[in-house]
Amino acid sequence: MNLENLHPAINPNEGFKAGLAVRRQVLGDDYVEASLSKVDDFMAPLQQFITEHAWGAVWTREGLSLKTRSMLNLAILTAINRSHELKLHIRGAINNGVTVQEMQEIFLHCAVYCGAPAALDAFKTAQQIFEEDGIKT
Repeated sequence: MNLENLHPAINPNEGFKAGLAVRRQVLGDDYVEASLSKVDDFMAPLQQFITEHAWGAVWTREGLSLKTRSMLNLAILTAINRSHELKLHIRGAINNGVTVQEMQEIFLHCAVYCGAPAALDAFKTAQQIFEEDGIKT
């Protein structure tokens, strides 16, 4: 999807463009295209906000690598029990060079600080993604 085909309520300003580029790099073109193609009047403000601010203002900062940001996301999403987003960010973490072993350590660490049920869900979610994507564990 090119910028001309975005929902008319989305303003493709510089922050949005920067965010869109890193979002594509981390999550992949297919996911981003599918997400943007579903934007309607209700979802447009959220897509604008997330792409411009989360992806464009935070993920583009130089203070942490994309790999480190992905590792943080895995821990945070485990802690707040957001398995749908965790699935997405497991794939993004793989794109950013996070290994299966590193994910295992992240989720084990979460077991101590977030609880065994949260870690168990994260392990099961990761295992599902690994199976779907043919990733050896």
